[in-house]
Amino acid sequence: MHMIADLTVVPIGVGVSLSKYVAACEDILKQPGLKTTLHPNGTAIEGEWDAVMAAVKACHEKVHGMGAPRVFTTLKIGTRTDREQTLEDKVDSVVAKQQL
Repeated sequence: MHMIADLTVVPIGVGVSLSKYVAACEDILKQPGLKTTLHPNGTAIEGEWDAVMAAVKACHEKVHGMGAPRVFTTLKIGTRTDREQTLEDKVDSVVAKQQL
């Protein structure tokens, strides 16, 4: 099943700066078959269900392996059965409806 997800991974117990953990997850999310867009509070991901979920698991494993004793993740998932939709389609749909 194709999905669009929004992922935020927050390591806990590692201090204030989180960018090195985000960068490590971004490296994992760049695998073939996933399309991503980094934004200020997370990453939008497009891909097949199993590939996205495997990448989320790999992010947790990587961040724990970097020394984070706890990891808190927010994951929002959207799926459709009527048609396939891309990250760009969703944004373009809103932009087309905005009043100029």
